[in-house]
Amino acid sequence: MTRPVSRHAVPVAQPGSASRLARPDRLLTATVIGGGLAGLAAAVVLAEQGVAVTVLEREPFLGGRAGAWTDQLKDGTPFEMERGFHAFFRQYYNLRQLIRRVDPELACLKPTDDYPILTPTGNESFAGLTHAPLVNVAKLTWRTETLGLRDLMKVNVPAALAMLRFDFTGTYAAFDQVTAGEYLDSLNFPAVARQRLLHVFAHSCFNPQADMSAADLLQMLHFYFTANHDGLVFDVANRPFGRAIFTPLGALLGRLGTTVRTGAVARALERRPDGRWSVDTGGETLTTDLVVLATDVPGVKAVVGASRGLDDAPWQERIRALRVTNAFAVWRLWLDRRVDTGRAGFAGTAGVGPLDNISVYENLEDESRDWAARTGGSVVELHAYALPAGTDQAGLKRQLLEGLNLLYPETRGASLIEERWLLRQDCPAFAPGSHALRPEVRTPFRGLALAGDFVRLPFPSALMERATAAGMLAANTLLGELGVAPEPLWSVAVRGPLASRKPVPRRSTP
Repeated sequence: MTRPVSRHAVPVAQPGSASRLARPDRLLTATVIGGGLAGLAAAVVLAEQGVAVTVLEREPFLGGRAGAWTDQLKDGTPFEMERGFHAFFRQYYNLRQLIRRVDPELACLKPTDDYPILTPTGNESFAGLTHAPLVNVAKLTWRTETLGLRDLMKVNVPAALAMLRFDFTGTYAAFDQVTAGEYLDSLNFPAVARQRLLHVFAHSCFNPQADMSAADLLQMLHFYFTANHDGLVFDVANRPFGRAIFTPLGALLGRLGTTVRTGAVARALERRPDGRWSVDTGGETLTTDLVVLATDVPGVKAVVGASRGLDDAPWQERIRALRVTNAFAVWRLWLDRRVDTGRAGFAGTAGVGPLDNISVYENLEDESRDWAARTGGSVVELHAYALPAGTDQAGLKRQLLEGLNLLYPETRGASLIEERWLLRQDCPAFAPGSHALRPEVRTPFRGLALAGDFVRLPFPSALMERATAAGMLAANTLLGELGVAPEPLWSVAVRGPLASRKPVPRRSTP
């Protein structure tokens, strides 16, 4: 693939970059376990190098946690349901490279002009920022009404500068044992400034502040803001992800000779005496040269736990240490009236109980736009992340609706025509002290690689982009063992804009 469109994309240094082979010098087979972004990215890179790939996906659709499945409204209208809105940030370089294989102009994405944060006491905007992160820090600080001169004088400057001095070694050594909540407390930001400016970063990976590593929070701030020259305003899919991305990727894999099996569960692996792998699917056993294990955390733990021959004790400990974070809820509502013209397709929220964001789907995807035009209603989706254990569903729904009515008063009194409610708990935890134990893409076993948003990567990344990059890196790792040149990978700068000027300070407390 050619380099990303953005001139700000930084190439990732990879082992094996000096390899000479364009593709393997013999016919190879590979089994990719998991058909989400990580698995599909790995499968595409492998298949493009002439490897005969089989993808096993347990769901009846591709896409994993970003996938979409066919549903039907009571009036017979078919639609694709998803697990919630996803933003396509412009520094998602590897994800965009993957999508360009089926949509070279990225026509399935449309730009937004703002990233608003709505609160009961006022709103914040990430629009109008430049391509210079340091300028953006100053610009946001200057224009926000939540930080006055007296407030700035009280800010813990050494702690705040850690956002600009991100460095993998130093930041994780200093902050991985600290919770995100403790770090945010140490900044001495006014509560309303913390709420409007930092809440979105703390919650965007679904982890609660009390159980998330401050180093991982700093890595996210670095990736999305302080090292991101492409801005915080993002693109959105203009049609459901299934039609826009995953069905086309499945078709591409078919053209590349890949076998894609949905509804297929991989149960266990076994290393054969000849160095190849056996993959137990319950009904049959596949024999393959290479394996990419690219399921979610529960799936990885189940497969590894049931496998034979994966007897490296330190690596097994890393797998056992993986866990999921708190549950999250997605509530999609079909209302009998329109929300006000000009409402953002997506808005982050803070200060309204468990409500984390609001999406107006007729301003996003074509299916909902057609339904709204035909009925005069609106399709609104509400998200709540990092839910406490035992959260009462009825009480949670009541709070989410109250938050919607407060921020979008025109929805008060609207009748609910239809709804879909999802409660899931399968996103990875980034707990304090977990970074050193997190497994990497490379495993101790030749021919086996891990991929997913739970793996530890040596460059900044997050969410969908981390999954995609991990999948590509997994394919590169396996092919690199055979002397094949890697697929180029891209990211933002590995270190913060002030990282070279002074070591990352140890945690400072108020």
